[in-house]
Amino acid sequence: MNSPITFSKDEEQLSLYIMKIYPTDVSEIWNNYTHSELIDRWWAPKPWKCKTEHMDFREGGTWNYAMVSPENEKHFAGMVYQEIKNHRSIAVSDFFTDENGKVNTELPTLNWLIGFTGIEQGTKLTFNIYFNSLQDLNKILEMGFREGFETQLNQLEELVTP
Repeated sequence: MNSPITFSKDEEQLSLYIMKIYPTDVSEIWNNYTHSELIDRWWAPKPWKCKTEHMDFREGGTWNYAMVSPENEKHFAGMVYQEIKNHRSIAVSDFFTDENGKVNTELPTLNWLIGFTGIEQGTKLTFNIYFNSLQDLNKILEMGFREGFETQLNQLEELVTP
């Protein structure tokens, strides 16, 4: 069973806030965000798969990946790790790319702050996602971000729940 997900939109702050609690310790959730062989198992909403092209998990490093459909259709994206506080938070810039990793400027860039907090029930995972404009925020939601991301978070829960 999937635990509840808090998902709220703040048009004034041009942001989304998402929160989910996982029944496992911070190090397990952290590892699932920082190792390509683990994040590839859950980052794409099924039946799609995530395929990491390159991951350099360090401040200033990048992660380039493809979302791959069952028909082998690919959508490319990337992140730049802005700030990493071990087992506490990750700040990234997130963007769409072409197959060579070149940023697609026609689609929005998102700035994420991902928080990992140990609590009695396990790990509280929070996302503060900031946009450059209300148009960008609404475009991402129209593209199905909420449904896709909630599916991904639930897939992670299925992997880490004993």
